[in-house]
Amino acid sequence: MTFEEIQARILTYQQAGKKLFTSSSFQSHSLVLLHILSRIDRSIPIYFLNTGYHFPETVAFVDEVTERFGLNTLRLNPIVPKHQQRDADGNLLFTSDPDYCCFLNKTQPMEEVLRNYDVWINGVRADQSLVRKAMKVEQPAPHNVLRFHPMLDWSIQEVFAYLREYDLPRHPLDAKGYASIGCEPCTKKPDPEMHEREARWYGMNKVECGLNTDLAKSA
Repeated sequence: MTFEEIQARILTYQQAGKKLFTSSSFQSHSLVLLHILSRIDRSIPIYFLNTGYHFPETVAFVDEVTERFGLNTLRLNPIVPKHQQRDADGNLLFTSDPDYCCFLNKTQPMEEVLRNYDVWINGVRADQSLVRKAMKVEQPAPHNVLRFHPMLDWSIQEVFAYLREYDLPRHPLDAKGYASIGCEPCTKKPDPEMHEREARWYGMNKVECGLNTDLAKSA
């Protein structure tokens, strides 16, 4: 979708009285949607899932981008405290059950957010994974929420062209060779032949955290 198409769709939602929000990991490629929204309506809430496992560089970058774009950023914390996020042997869940770790730190708190909104503006792209390739521009989510995917047909080349055109900042870990940046324990630098998301949860047969599986219904 073009900027004009995204703007028109958002205006349509707002004119219908819909409550909108978006979520962001604040990676470099996430900044395109954030910048577009800052050009349309800076009051739209932007939720950053503050898992407690992010790289320090990511946490600082959230503040930098929020100030630069004038965003309405809200930090969303897990409902279950970290001392309760351990397996039977006392190990933190990311070491033994990354799916449940993602549920507690991402999916569960985001599901609570859904109860308060009508439209979730989500920046997934079809070229990121097979799960996302199967998605539609508009798709239902739990609690009668509509997921809106304005970036779905954007390629990574188009993303970086936009970043260059508007001289947007880059996540500081980009320069260190990271491609897809999530929680520090489950993110590694990709090998040259890897797809951008293959370095997430490396070796765990996992490419999604649950936000785009558990919180997305069939289109």
